[in-house]
Amino acid sequence: MRSVSRNPPLFIDVPTFALDEGEQIALRGASGSGKTTFLNLLAGILEADAGVVRVSGRELTGLQQSARDRVRAQSIGVVFQSFNLLQGYSALENVRMGMMFGRGVDEAFARELLRCVGLDTRLHHRPRELSAGQQQRVAVARALGGRPKLVLADEPTGNLDARSAREAMLLIRGLCRDLGAALLVVSHDANMLALFDRALDFAAINHAAAEAVA
Repeated sequence: MRSVSRNPPLFIDVPTFALDEGEQIALRGASGSGKTTFLNLLAGILEADAGVVRVSGRELTGLQQSARDRVRAQSIGVVFQSFNLLQGYSALENVRMGMMFGRGVDEAFARELLRCVGLDTRLHHRPRELSAGQQQRVAVARALGGRPKLVLADEPTGNLDARSAREAMLLIRGLCRDLGAALLVVSHDANMLALFDRALDFAAINHAAAEAVA
């Protein structure tokens, strides 16, 4: 897959990358190396300029943005560093909203996810009434609400203290394992990377980085 992100200009070239069903991989790399662009390509947020991007048997390359959005809603969960919660809605409503664009709202499952992340007593609290760690847990529950085949997490613990970060990462891994979802995490935190059996250096799969060094 090849792509140019124009804000700021960034070229990445990943000849091949595969993530098996249920597999969990961490991806490390220097800031600005293109890791977030790579995740956005896999999520269908950005369109690759060349190559093939296939998620759960669905080809994303060449699809219009609206069609990529549907694939993402049905098959992909995304956990953002900045949480991206809707501030005017409760924790439960944020999870419900995430479900609306995929398989539909499953009230019982939304409540169960929030129970699993330890927020069963915070269902009706809005983001500003929650700590950073609790907001991240809502974001994780929302990402998993559509029972995705693939979960992409971009520096998901970057805004948390060391203890909360470890708890959040173990939580993400455990929930993905329980749901059978593959997980790809981008992180620069060595402590987070150490929690994974397999951690890859993005420069090793991004030929654009190798060409820049040569």
